[in-house]
Amino acid sequence: MNKQFFNLYTHHFARVAVAIPRIRIADPAFNVAQTLALARQAADDGAVLAAFPELGLSAYSCEDLFHQRALLDGCLAGLAQIVEASNTLPLALVVGLPLKVNHQLFNCAAVVANGRVLGVVPKSFLPNYGEFYESRQFSAADCAAVDQVDLFGATVPFGPNLLFEVENLPLLRFHVEICEDVWVPIPPSSFAAMAGATVLVNLSASNVVVGKSGYRHQLVSQQSARCMAAYLYTSAGRGESTNDMAWDGQSLIYENGDLLNESERFSDDSHVIHADVDLDRLSNARMHATTFAQSVRRHADEVAKFRLVQFQLDLPLDKEMPLSRTVERFPYVPADAARRDERCLEVYNIQVQALIQRLSSTGIRKVVIGVSGGLDSTHALLVCARAMDRLGLPRTNILAYTMPGFATSERTLHQANELMRVVGCSAQLIDIRPSCIQMLKDLGHPYSEGKPEYDITFENVQAGERTNHLFRLANFHNAIVIGTGDLSELALGWCTYGVGDHMSHYNVNASVPKTLISYLVRWVAETGAVVRDGADVLIRILETEISPELVPGDDKDGKPAQITENTIGPYELQDFNLYYTLRYGFKPSKVAFLSWSAWHDREQGRWPNAAGAHRQYDLAAIKKNLGIFLWRFFKTSQFKRTCVPNGPKVGNGGSLSPRGDWRAPSDSEATVWLDDLNNIPD
Repeated sequence: MNKQFFNLYTHHFARVAVAIPRIRIADPAFNVAQTLALARQAADDGAVLAAFPELGLSAYSCEDLFHQRALLDGCLAGLAQIVEASNTLPLALVVGLPLKVNHQLFNCAAVVANGRVLGVVPKSFLPNYGEFYESRQFSAADCAAVDQVDLFGATVPFGPNLLFEVENLPLLRFHVEICEDVWVPIPPSSFAAMAGATVLVNLSASNVVVGKSGYRHQLVSQQSARCMAAYLYTSAGRGESTNDMAWDGQSLIYENGDLLNESERFSDDSHVIHADVDLDRLSNARMHATTFAQSVRRHADEVAKFRLVQFQLDLPLDKEMPLSRTVERFPYVPADAARRDERCLEVYNIQVQALIQRLSSTGIRKVVIGVSGGLDSTHALLVCARAMDRLGLPRTNILAYTMPGFATSERTLHQANELMRVVGCSAQLIDIRPSCIQMLKDLGHPYSEGKPEYDITFENVQAGERTNHLFRLANFHNAIVIGTGDLSELALGWCTYGVGDHMSHYNVNASVPKTLISYLVRWVAETGAVVRDGADVLIRILETEISPELVPGDDKDGKPAQITENTIGPYELQDFNLYYTLRYGFKPSKVAFLSWSAWHDREQGRWPNAAGAHRQYDLAAIKKNLGIFLWRFFKTSQFKRTCVPNGPKVGNGGSLSPRGDWRAPSDSEATVWLDDLNNIPD
């Protein structure tokens, strides 16, 4: 069981490969040798599918040599060699060759596995413009009068409407098209995806000209995204004729619009690339997007034309096989610095624009906000400041209050005051302790009699008094209360329900997770985007231990008695768990496998919180904290999410508003998720 858990195939991944062989024109024997060498390499890498370039057994640039019987027979003999070799290769091969069928010549892709040809796919669209003259030699797929051919003593399905499914990896259903087929307005692979193909394979030659590389990326990325599929794009490289064209061998592997791998261009040597495709992600995406099913219904006639070819492969399940793809530790935050800056700017603009609209529609010109000296209220205050600037209103229209309680530290109190100063808002201090003591007396709480009883009631009285003051202040000043609680806290139920930090008039942070807020605050500190001389205080806030500061401590160093992450787990792990649970609906065992892939032995973390910047997690820690997440998310916290205030959705990672991404019963059980948690080895 342990080995299987650490095997990517257990979690509905499939390792797929694209090969770029060095070829010789009209030399099938040489080309077959190159093909088989790369096929063995792909098999050694653990791939179950390998695709090769268009007409790779002959070379694409043979021109009228395609009408020579010797070449056609040589290619057929080469295919026979590949079929024989496939008896000892635990993967499916897709190779290109010219094939004569009923006195017509077709540009074909042959799918080979387990010592037989599973099917042959002819090219549907033949380019006959610019440098291309394929109609001179070949017939298009719709010219064929048959839907099967005899090869090597067996009857083989023939046509562009074939789907190939690995029976013991059922989410792996693939379709093959050839080069120009994907350049047309409606590629055959679009209908194949609607017929259930999760992996789309393109055998291409594709000569290179200036700018074509970028266009290929756009083309393949968009086709994989529209079809919610993986897309394997091959391309011919060294060895093709340079009479009038050149070849760069650019090959691509995309998954739902995301680039997983790309070959080296202009390489002199044969080589193979591979990537681990998340079939589960693709299936979930189609299930979630109900318009995909509507498209299937609308194009039912085309979808019905497809024929299914099923076969089995010897999957490498008896050993550990970790992912070769990178799993980012912080899925809400781009790893690339430039993209990260773009993300920060866009998130700020979304939040600011949303707040501007809310203020404009209500005719209200002021906001009330509680400032604790911690991370979330800092970010919310910066959003408010930028909104006032955009509205042409003074920042003093932000009525900011810091409200120390029984455990407020000197550090956070100082940070709150300094932050309000550099922002330039209206800043006031309200000591909530007298009103809290009165409430505790009214309750008959032991603390009101001098006993150190620091229970949940003691904590919530403080949170409630703060929120109560904010709402009454908003009434008094004709303002609205700006919420500061973030997506991570809402997911874990880490908020005081009702009259507490759960509630506000408008919550700008509602769908921003804690890890992203950290980057947003750092981005402001580094760029001066909102405050020009406040970098120092922002950095100190980032370095502050996350704590609700509701329980007094006796630490002489001023460290808080409560550390939030000691109770609910590290935010960096819980944000990871939230992302893959909310966006993709993955089982806990798969989330744990992904988390282990990201966190167990890679480079230091990038979360700019001093307490979490250098952490790594073993599987035991991942399992423990995932258990905390599952219990809190599915069992105990939904009632808080069922009635949250308005706030803007900022990312595809989802929001938890019942009016948006997440509608769930407040009284559900967590049993099935916790049962699957037990499948994670200890």
